[in-house]
Amino acid sequence: MFKKIDRYILSKYLSTFFFCILLMTAIVVVVDISEKTDDFVKSKLPASRIITDYYFGFIPRIDAMLFPLFVFIAVIFFTSKMASRSEVVAILSSGVSFKRFLLPYIMGGLFLSVLLWFGYQYVVPRANKKWGDFEAKYIDPNFGSVNGSNTYKQHLYFRNDSNTYIGIRAYDTISKTGNGFFVQRFANNKLLYNLRADNFSWDTATRKWKLDNVMERSINGITEDVKHSVSMTMNYNFKPLDLRRDEYLKDQMPTPALNEYIKIERLRGSEGLSTLLVERYNRDAIPVSVLILTIIGAVLASRKVRGGSGLHLALGVIISVLYILFSRFTIVFATKGNLTPFLAAWTPNFIFGLLAFYLYKKAPK
Repeated sequence: MFKKIDRYILSKYLSTFFFCILLMTAIVVVVDISEKTDDFVKSKLPASRIITDYYFGFIPRIDAMLFPLFVFIAVIFFTSKMASRSEVVAILSSGVSFKRFLLPYIMGGLFLSVLLWFGYQYVVPRANKKWGDFEAKYIDPNFGSVNGSNTYKQHLYFRNDSNTYIGIRAYDTISKTGNGFFVQRFANNKLLYNLRADNFSWDTATRKWKLDNVMERSINGITEDVKHSVSMTMNYNFKPLDLRRDEYLKDQMPTPALNEYIKIERLRGSEGLSTLLVERYNRDAIPVSVLILTIIGAVLASRKVRGGSGLHLALGVIISVLYILFSRFTIVFATKGNLTPFLAAWTPNFIFGLLAFYLYKKAPK
């Protein structure tokens, strides 16, 4: 049952955190405006459009990145202040166990973890898309060019299902048109079907692919059936989104869409599957880190030390940096090495979870 002291600690926790994250967001936005003023002027957009089209995407993206760090700093800051004023000693001396003392921290950590989890599943991907679209249209100097642009793809080749392979000479992700399209279907290492089309495009009305100047070959042993069509509409197991294949695509997909995309890419045997899986597992793992860092911060800062808040904050920053570095290392090992994506996403939580348990056991009761 929540008591007055629980409400006091929880209110301190949440108010300090939201103050820190709002203050840092304001600073980051001001710095970003100073860097992109020329781009905003060149876009000739009104301030309202810049706010809705750019900063409504930019702010959630930045806040999600800073979220665990500022949870940790907020917990250490206000708990260290409580310890320096002997409030923690008074609470524990009144008969409250250290485990019970941590209850409002755990409740606050769970609330913020759920908030961040929901953000990563639905809000942040949409914000990334809004931010990315604005960057590509008004800020990216390579937008619309063939070389160095993500809008024009060349020499795509992938597996559409267990027996079918698709190749594309060139594809424009903006107009959703391309050329040099072919389909090959195999069985028992033998080619059974081959289709080639000079041009292809996405039909938004039927949500199917329209092929132009098509040549189909069906092979049965030593016989071959050839068919030519001026145009035809086909329903293949890939959509225009699948052909984007840029490094930001996974960040812009809500989790249900990402799950479906991973399912299709696994069927195709995609080489970039590890990167997609790391992104998917991170969306669950990073919110859990909020609770772990909350416990570590509360245990560390609840002890009154000579250095006061400064020492606690310094220690907190060091642990935060170590956590971020460790997370980056595991992601690199998963995308470039043999570490499984699940371990890459969850290993930092496992290790720092053990650290939280160790610090809790060693904390003065």
